[in-house]
Formats: sequence, C-alpha cells, structure tokens
Amino acid sequence: MKAAYYEKNGAAADVLRIGEVDTPEPGPGEVRVKIAVSGVNPSDVKSRAGTARKIAFNRVIPHSDGAGTIDMVGDGVSPSRIGERVWIWNGQWKRPFGTAAEYIVVPETMAVGLPDGTRFEVGACLGIPAMTAVHAVSLAGAAPQTTILVSGGAGAVANYAIQFAKARGARVLTTVSSAQKAAMATEAGADETIDYTREDVGTRVKDLTMQMGVDSIIEMDLSANAGLIPQVIKPKGQVVIYGTGPEATIPAAFCLVNTIRLQFFLVYELDEAERQAAVDEINAMLAAGKLMHHLGPEFGLDDIVQAHEAMEAATIGKIVVRP
Repeated sequence: MKAAYYEKNGAAADVLRIGEVDTPEPGPGEVRVKIAVSGVNPSDVKSRAGTARKIAFNRVIPHSDGAGTIDMVGDGVSPSRIGERVWIWNGQWKRPFGTAAEYIVVPETMAVGLPDGTRFEVGACLGIPAMTAVHAVSLAGAAPQTTILVSGGAGAVANYAIQFAKARGARVLTTVSSAQKAAMATEAGADETIDYTREDVGTRVKDLTMQMGVDSIIEMDLSANAGLIPQVIKPKGQVVIYGTGPEATIPAAFCLVNTIRLQFFLVYELDEAERQAAVDEINAMLAAGKLMHHLGPEFGLDDIVQAHEAMEAATIGKIVVRP
C-alpha cells in the first residue's frame, strides 16, 4: 500500500517520505480500514518533529485521526462490520502505523461507526479534537446555570468545546485574537467573545459575570494563561487543562485559599468508560446534525509535507489528507 512515513525526527521536508509498505492484515479482534481521509493534529507534527516525544519505532506512519470503510476483519469480529463506515481514534498512539496510508489495522473498538450522512472528512476531525472537547466539558461540569470560560474559542478543540457546553445548557465565554476567530466562536454558540489582543480579559469576565467570575475554565495552554486564573474564576471553581507547555507557574496561594481545582487530562489515556461516554455524545450530536465543523485545506498524500507545514503555520480549520 502507499503510505507516508518517517524514520527519524526532524522537519517535515527533511524526514517525511512517500512509498510502498506492506499492506496490513487484521489479527484477532482487529479490523482493517481503507482510509478515505486522514486528519492532521498539532500532536502529529510535534511527534514527527520530536518536540512532543522522540520516535519510538524504526518507522512511523503518522496521524492518529482518520475515517474510512472497514474492508477486512480478524477472528472474533463479526463479518457484518465489513463495509461499515467508521472514524478512528488513537491510530498512532503508542503504535507505529497511523492513518496517513491507504489502510490501517486497529482493534475493532477503535473503529467507531460513523452516523449516516456524516462525511469522511468530518469523521477525520473527531478522534482528538472532538473527544478532547467533550471530555473537557464533562469534567468542567457544564450544565444550566453554569458559566464556562473556554480558552482560544476558534481552535479545533475549543470550538467543539463551545458546542458541547452549549448543548448541555451552559453559558459560554471565550477568548479570541481576531474578528474572524470571534465570528467562528459565535457561530459555534459562544455567548460572549473576548479579544485578548485588545481587551483586558479579567475585567471583561468580571463585567460579564456580575463580578463573580466563571465556574470553570477549559484551558488549552496553562503555561501561557495560568496568571489569568485569579482574575476570572469563582471560589471553588475548577480549571480543566488539556494543553500546556513544559512548565507553568500557577497562582498557588490563590488556588489554595479559594479551593481551586486544577484538573489535567490527556485524551489519549481516557479509560474505557470515559472513552465510551465521549463517543456516545459525539455520535449523538453528529446523528442529530448539531455539530459544526471548521474544515481547512485538503492535501493529497503526496503533499503531506505541505500538510504538516500548514499545521505548523497555525492554518485555521482542520487540515486533512486524502490517501
């Protein structure tokens, strides 16, 4: 089969290659998926570059997210799954071969049925961004009469988080850095947008919450934004953190005195119950046509270098690759 791969860490143009590799066959409990669309995430390019983690295999086919059709099943898997349209999570997490190829083999639980009418490029958006978002919203306790501040509301995870929080009845405030990003966040359902490049976020949040602050923060970069916590959160509030730099300086005394909970999580390591709850909520929203997606540029597999460079350039919208 045709695949993109790298055999050492480095810049996209230096290490990514396109070539023929062995076509995988499913073992017991596994399915083979013919990939229609592979999704690119920030963690994919960081792993290739070696900034997130060093290469752990002799050869890596990148990308954890994707969507396609099951074309072969292993022992113990119902043959009725052949022909099923699916989306994939954790395709390349602790595994050498991800979705940037014509085929991938995964345990059957990692190939989730794609609701009727949902396009493959949408399915390739779900594994990391949507699953991170729905679990963050769950940890944040989104519900009627709660107010949540979502950091970076135009980002892939944050934009989904706005939608899931609104679906649960929460009031959502979000930070953005441009009018275009404010429009994207508003379209997703945000009640208020705050442009942190020209507004004081703490003052705006206090004004929007009658000086009380928010119940929860969903944070994409604790290392950059930890200093904002005392300005925006209620006593006994919580900060749900799905992203950070290597180090973060937290306002520890404020958090102690105000009983602030800092909740970290890594989407790749959700347990079975957490994963199933996220899958169920995502697919329910998809089936109801209530989930909006911001799709970015598409690339062919031969252009995977440009796809990775577009991700590194912070291109707006989900970047996808079609094998």
